[in-house]
Amino acid sequence: MISPITLDALRVLDAIDRKHSFAAAAEALFRVPSAVSYTISKLEEDLGVALFDRSKRRAVLTPAGRLVLEQGRHILTATDELTRMVQTAAEGWELELRIAVDSVLDFAPVYALVAEFQALQHRTELLLSEEVLGGSWDALNSQRCDLVIGAAGEAIPGGIVTQALGEVDFVFAVAIDHPLRMQPLPLSAEVIRSYPTVVVADSSRYLPARSTGLLDGRSRVVVPSIASKIEAQCRGLGVGFVPRHRIDAELIDGRLHILPLQEPRPPQAVSVAWRSANKGKALRWFVERLARMRFDGRRGLVDRDGPPATPLS
Repeated sequence: MISPITLDALRVLDAIDRKHSFAAAAEALFRVPSAVSYTISKLEEDLGVALFDRSKRRAVLTPAGRLVLEQGRHILTATDELTRMVQTAAEGWELELRIAVDSVLDFAPVYALVAEFQALQHRTELLLSEEVLGGSWDALNSQRCDLVIGAAGEAIPGGIVTQALGEVDFVFAVAIDHPLRMQPLPLSAEVIRSYPTVVVADSSRYLPARSTGLLDGRSRVVVPSIASKIEAQCRGLGVGFVPRHRIDAELIDGRLHILPLQEPRPPQAVSVAWRSANKGKALRWFVERLARMRFDGRRGLVDRDGPPATPLS
C-alpha cells in the first residue's frame, strides 16, 4: 500500500499549523492559497479523515490532524537530516569523527580545537572518548576511534601514521599532610613501598594491557582516569606519579605536594595517531591543526608559536 501522506503534504500541514491560517501558510510556501487548500483536501480525501475542524474561524487541527502533524514532523526532520548527511558525504566530510584523547592530557585544548572546527564546519558529528595507556592504541587498532590525541609509547604496526607532540613530564606527588613529607629527601623506592600506590587502569580491550610508573607498593588503589588518580592522591588514598601540567591548581591550593625521588620517572613521549587509509576532510583538518601544536611539560598542549615554556619547579 502506498501512503497518501507525502513530504509535500506534511510541509503544507506544518506551515498551516505554524502560521495559523491557510493564507499565511501559502505566503510562507510561496504558493497561492488555492494550492494549499487543494493539498490538504486531497490528503483528507485519500486518508478518509478530516485534518482540520472547519467549524472554527481559524485553522484548528482535529485529533487525527494533530497526530499526522506530530509524527510527520519527525519524518521531515529525518528527511532533512538524510539530505544533510548525503551532502556532507558527497563533499568528502565524514558523517562522524571519533576522537580518543589519552587520559594523560587535559581536555581543555581539545575542546578549543572542537570549537575551531565547529566554526568551520558543523555537519560532521564529533565523538570524544577518553582512553588510558595502551587503550589509545587499542581504540585505533580495533577501529573504536579514527584519531588518537596523546597516544603514549611506540605505535602499533599496521597502517598507523603518527605525529609527535612532545613529552609529558611526570612528578611524584602526595597529599599535603602525607607521612612521606616527613621522610629524608630524595625519597628511595624502599621508603615509598610502605604506602599504597594509586594506579590508573589500562583501558585496552584487545591489545595487552600496559603499565607505567608503578611503584610496587604494598597495596594499590586502581582508578579509571588521570583525573580520578589526582583526586585520590589529594585525599591521601595513595601516592604516585602524575602529569605535571595537570596539577597546577592542586599545588596552588595546597592539596598536593611534589617530592623528589632518588629514581625519578623519565618523560613520556606522546603522539597523534590515525589510520593511513582514512582520507576524510575532518580527520585531515584535525591532523593539520595538531601539527601546529606541541606538548609543553608545564602547560600541556599549546600552539607552537605560543609563549616559551616555563621552567619546571
